[in-house]
Amino acid sequence: MTNNTIGVDISKDHLDAHRMSDGAARRFANDRHGHQALLTWVGENTGPRIVYEPTGPYHRAFERKLAKTGCAMVKVNPRQARRFAEATGTFAKTDRLDAAMLARMGALLELEPRPARSPMLNDLKDLHMAREALVKNRTAARNRAKNLSLSILKRHNTEQLRQIERQMAAIEKEIITLIKANAGLCERFDILVSIPGVSAITAFALIIDMPELGTLENGQAASLAGLAPIARQSGQWTGRAFIRGGRANVRQALYMPALVAMRFNPDLKAKYEKLVAVGKPPKKAITAIMRKLIVLANALIRDSRKWTPRLA
Repeated sequence: MTNNTIGVDISKDHLDAHRMSDGAARRFANDRHGHQALLTWVGENTGPRIVYEPTGPYHRAFERKLAKTGCAMVKVNPRQARRFAEATGTFAKTDRLDAAMLARMGALLELEPRPARSPMLNDLKDLHMAREALVKNRTAARNRAKNLSLSILKRHNTEQLRQIERQMAAIEKEIITLIKANAGLCERFDILVSIPGVSAITAFALIIDMPELGTLENGQAASLAGLAPIARQSGQWTGRAFIRGGRANVRQALYMPALVAMRFNPDLKAKYEKLVAVGKPPKKAITAIMRKLIVLANALIRDSRKWTPRLA
């Protein structure tokens, strides 16, 4: 077990830290001075690994400070952390207990550190989340329009829809501006949109929600997107494999491109037809196409090349 692991529970006002090497625990303010004080305390260990959960806007400043120091950073999924706590018999939940649990989880499971998102990716993520909220508002407004009878309400709803469309267009313009201003992101974008079925909106989602593309093995890319089938077998019983977990935003972004690829990408069209011909349900066949798309995107970005059709 790695004893130089430090768990940090992040809240709006405080950082609760627990150090595995000696069991020491301290609370720091979640501000610039508190971050520096925590790093000074952390520095007493050699090569520490910091384990923490994402907490919306509250962890970003701390994360940026850690990234500048070169500390090994492990950001864990809150649901996985809670399940780990329950598996170890810890059902109580306080900031101090959570910090100790995160330290223990990082040490026992030997979680691998990953680099933090760059400030630009954080800005792109905020813009993308704002666009997704507008999409939901647009859907709600369109649904309301079907049931409105009063002219004033119809007019207000139409004006709201126009405003939403303007805001979405402005956000999309800002996203593409930021991507084009960065050579690495611009190259990724051009590669992704070269794939039949992948629109600019889908490329935004893949760049922002799956920045690891191009650094993964094929199976890892599918698993991270939640598109790798999970086997179910016990003794002589074998159940149906299904997909689970992963990044839901990536799966949602790939659904429509998969439908388009089934029509206009000859290789994926042939794959879909083959699966359906052997009795696979259409939804499973579509999931297989989505998996093929994320694996293809990962391979193209890894090789720094655009999609080209296969020659007969």
